[in-house]
Amino acid sequence: MAPNTHPDAVVVGAGPAGTSAAIALADAGRHVVVVDKATFPRDKTCGDGLTTGALRLLDDLGFDPATVPSWHAVSDVVLSSPSRHTVTYPLPSTGGQFAAIARRAELDAALVELARSRGVVVHEGHAVTGVTQTSDGVEVEVDGMGSVWTPWLIGADGMWSPTRRLLGQAVPDYRGEWHAYRQYVTGVSPRAGRELLIWFEPDILPGYVWSFPLADGSANVGFGIKRGGSWRIGAMGDLWDELLARPHIREAIGEHARPEGPAKAWPIPARVGEVELAFGRVLWVGDAAAATDPMTGEGIGQALATGGWAAESILAGGSAADVGRRYDAAVRTTLVPDHAMANLLVRALQHRKGARFAIWLSGLTPWTRRNFARWLFEDYPRAILATPARWHQGMLRGEGAFRA
Repeated sequence: MAPNTHPDAVVVGAGPAGTSAAIALADAGRHVVVVDKATFPRDKTCGDGLTTGALRLLDDLGFDPATVPSWHAVSDVVLSSPSRHTVTYPLPSTGGQFAAIARRAELDAALVELARSRGVVVHEGHAVTGVTQTSDGVEVEVDGMGSVWTPWLIGADGMWSPTRRLLGQAVPDYRGEWHAYRQYVTGVSPRAGRELLIWFEPDILPGYVWSFPLADGSANVGFGIKRGGSWRIGAMGDLWDELLARPHIREAIGEHARPEGPAKAWPIPARVGEVELAFGRVLWVGDAAAATDPMTGEGIGQALATGGWAAESILAGGSAADVGRRYDAAVRTTLVPDHAMANLLVRALQHRKGARFAIWLSGLTPWTRRNFARWLFEDYPRAILATPARWHQGMLRGEGAFRA
């Protein structure tokens, strides 16, 4: 990228949020440049879970799961309550995929290549070092590449967004609402290689332990805890060893399961609606918008969605204020009520009785099990019943993704 290059938009960050925005803009005929300090493929600490909502958005982008070797479609979700009561929740077996697991290193690299195939210019290994905004555009300084002027900047640069910091919009001392810890494990049991397993352990509520299967016979195993709870974030390593040693977890994962690599921790931003989403000609998406689901910690679907809405807002035209208001409204009429609904369940899951009751109630009948699984995996919006504007025929019976 040479000095004085004038793309229609610059996207900082080549994860799902950034590539989603870039592809949407490029498909509309815009010249888009994406810069990322990382070189792909790169590891991204994550649970690797993809909900129905995320899968549909990937499908809409023209994404091909065959480009991700670890891709594993999931049909059964197994939840264990604090009293060890276990319920299996089936996802639909026909009509496409409703849940999948994919290593982020592979998923994100495939999205970068998809963006390139659609005409997006992607520069890897270059960090943004400066951002200067004027009334008609943004000047972006890129390490080793000089400066570029653009009328629009999309910040898809993560929880500690450098573009927020450079523009004085960072939240001081912010460390996220949740913290998670994960490790790839090989040699897992046949069950752990097939089923998506979740344990609500009484001492980490409303957090949970997970084992998510991957196509190569390994699994992403980890746990998440709410910041400010009974466990210190700094003690997560000790807690991890103790959780893996618990007999019911060890039995499910398998006696021969072994770590593939080091365990890694990461913060989870889940406070969408409490941070600025737009600032002049800059829009923030994904983790930079703190858009992660506050109940499950899933953020890929929200990243893809916010990236798409940012692109749509720019394409609709108008002044910077018009675009910012349009994007802010899209997020506030969808994710904000959905996250408020999720937070209500998080409060119930903070206590053993609440967690036990939620799993008992959702597992009462085949109908409750089937529909709770679809709600949990964002087959339809969390707050769909409380937001009539989103009602439509068949809203609770949508098909999955990748039906072809």
